[in-house]
Amino acid sequence: MTMRQLGLSIYPDHSDFEANKEYLELGHKYGFTRIFMSMLEVQDSVEATKAKYQKIVDVGNALGYQTIIDVSPRIFDQLGISYDDLEFFHDLHVAGIRLDQGFDGATEAMLSYNKYGLIIELNMSNNVDYLNNIISYQANTPFIYGCHNFYPQVGTALPYDFFMECSKRFRDFGIHTAAFVASQVGNMGPWNVNDGLPTLEMDRRLPIEVQTKHLFATGMVDDVIIGNAYASEAELAAMAALNRYQVQFHIDFVPEVNDIEKTIALTPQHFRRGDMNTLVIRSTMPRVTYKAVPNKPHDNTHEFQRGDILIGNDDFGIYKNELQLVLEPHADTRKNKIGSISKDELILLDFIKPWSKFKFLD
Repeated sequence: MTMRQLGLSIYPDHSDFEANKEYLELGHKYGFTRIFMSMLEVQDSVEATKAKYQKIVDVGNALGYQTIIDVSPRIFDQLGISYDDLEFFHDLHVAGIRLDQGFDGATEAMLSYNKYGLIIELNMSNNVDYLNNIISYQANTPFIYGCHNFYPQVGTALPYDFFMECSKRFRDFGIHTAAFVASQVGNMGPWNVNDGLPTLEMDRRLPIEVQTKHLFATGMVDDVIIGNAYASEAELAAMAALNRYQVQFHIDFVPEVNDIEKTIALTPQHFRRGDMNTLVIRSTMPRVTYKAVPNKPHDNTHEFQRGDILIGNDDFGIYKNELQLVLEPHADTRKNKIGSISKDELILLDFIKPWSKFKFLD
């Protein structure tokens, strides 16, 4: 797996150059490094199209972005572009092209040897032997990327299991991958329906940083791109702040939380014990590190719920100051509830496997 990137989407045929430039500058401020640019809606002449797209691509390049442009066979025909010569796209100064629709395998493999070194990005949202076929034609695999679709219509994005099956085909070949999340404020996409532009249907209405955590947690996605424009600065900042390489849960502390419990939650590198159970995720090293620190019981007569965060109190003997993350409801007065993760992040619990690393943020 390569370094993970964050990306933005730009729709030059639906938007103003200055607004796009401002958006890219804002993304650059927060460390975004990829641009998905749609060319599926082109209406202008070849020269006008080239000028329009090159202008905004050059802005992105100057800011350190990598731009991949979304194309289809219709666009090749409309603009008179030959599959034997990708000079048109080279002249746009893009890093690569995304093939929204596939060909016969041999064509994609040949495209990957284009003399301009352009990346050929494939549509990942299908569970057929498409990629195997391309690889079998001896494709130039360092120049083959994969990127899922996004889905403007509510209810039509990918279900989780299908997403995983499609993605695994690319991951098995070590192909660089990407997928989309939806801004909750952006209202621009390629078409005149825009209920958000995620890859996964279950992510559509979640906060953008939770969607991003979810895609990264699957281990199937290198780059996460915001499908719709324009995301808010708060959304960009939230995505930029998260850890791309391990799950970080946001913790809502209870009023009774004490200093040692906050320290235990926020300071160590947590990992789940290798000998797992179904009741709780156990982070056991804090009980060793903070063995000598007292921790009085809270009033714990209520039942703990999935997503609650617990720490063993003075009545718990050897397990005092062990941190636990609840998977199944139970009650135990030897454990203090110190807080809980947000309801939106409960989907992330399934990704904490034996030995998985995780952290908490206040």
